Amino acid sequence: MTTDGLAERDGHLREDGVAAFLDVRPQLFGIAYRMLGSVAEAEDIVQDAWIRWQRTDRSEVENPAAFLTTTATRLALTAATSARARRETYPGPWLPEPVDTSDDPALGAERAEALDLAVLLLLEKLNPAERAVYVLHEAFDYPYRRIGEILEISEANARQLARRARLALESDRSAPAPPPVRRRLLETFVAAARDGDLEALERLFTQDVVARADGGGKVHASRVELRGVARVVLFIDNILRKYWHEATFTVVDVNGGAGVLVADDAGMPLAILALDATERGVERVFFVVNPDKMRQFEPAPEAGTDAEWAH
Repeated sequence: MTTDGLAERDGHLREDGVAAFLDVRPQLFGIAYRMLGSVAEAEDIVQDAWIRWQRTDRSEVENPAAFLTTTATRLALTAATSARARRETYPGPWLPEPVDTSDDPALGAERAEALDLAVLLLLEKLNPAERAVYVLHEAFDYPYRRIGEILEISEANARQLARRARLALESDRSAPAPPPVRRRLLETFVAAARDGDLEALERLFTQDVVARADGGGKVHASRVELRGVARVVLFIDNILRKYWHEATFTVVDVNGGAGVLVADDAGMPLAILALDATERGVERVFFVVNPDKMRQFEPAPEAGTDAEWAH
C-alpha cells in the first residue's frame, strides 16, 4: 500500500473511531453513572474510555460498542471500589448526584431501571460486581453470557450475582407507586411547601417517613436521617422559614422522574428534592443541597458574559 493509501486508511479509521465512540457514549455514561451515582465520576470514566479507545489499534476491533462497553464497565468497577471507601468518611448522609434527564429519560439505557435516586441509594449496599450485573441486565438488557464476558466470570456466576442483587433490593424497598401517582404526590408537596401548609405535608407522609439531606459538608444540613412524620415536617418547616421563604419551587425531570428544583431569585439551585413514594404515601424525602451536586441544574450563562469564558 502506498503512503497516500496508508494515510487515507488511517484517516478513515480515525473518523470511524470518533463516530463509533459518539454512538455508544450515552450508554457508557449511563452505565458509569448508575455504578457510581456521580455525574463527575461518570464523565471521568467516559473520558478514560475515550483515551483508551484512541490508543487502541481499531483495525483489530470487530465490535467497537462491545469493546467500549467492556472498557467503561471495568473502569467503573475499579472506581466503585474506591468510591465505597470514600463514602465511609463522607460528612453526613450521602445521596447520589441528581442528573437532568429531560433530554434522555432513560439515560442511554434500554430501560430506566436503576436510575431512580432511591434505587441508586440502595445499590450502594451491593458490592461492585453485584451492582455491575444488576445495571447491565436490568437497565441495558445485556444477556448474562455477555455480562460474564465483560466481568470475566461465568454465566452462572453472573446469574447468581443478579439474583443476590435483586433479593437485596426487594427486601429493602416497598413497591414504588406508579409514575402518575408519584408525580401527583410531588405536585401536592410543591403546593404545600409554597403555601407553608404543614397539615397538607403531614397528610402526604407515612408515619415512618424518613428525610435524608446531603450537604456534603459544604452547606448546613442535618448530619443524621430524620425519622417520623413530626420530625420531618418540623425540619421542612424550619427550612422554609429560615432559608427558602423567597425561593421558587419548580417541577423538573430528575433521574427519569419528577423532582423539585428549589432556586433563589437568580435561578441558582438551593436544593434538588425527590420523593420516594409507595401506595402507602411518601416514605422518604431526599434533599440534595451539596452545591457540587446541583451544577447540572444551574441556569445557562448568558452569551457574552464573563461566565461564558469561565471554562
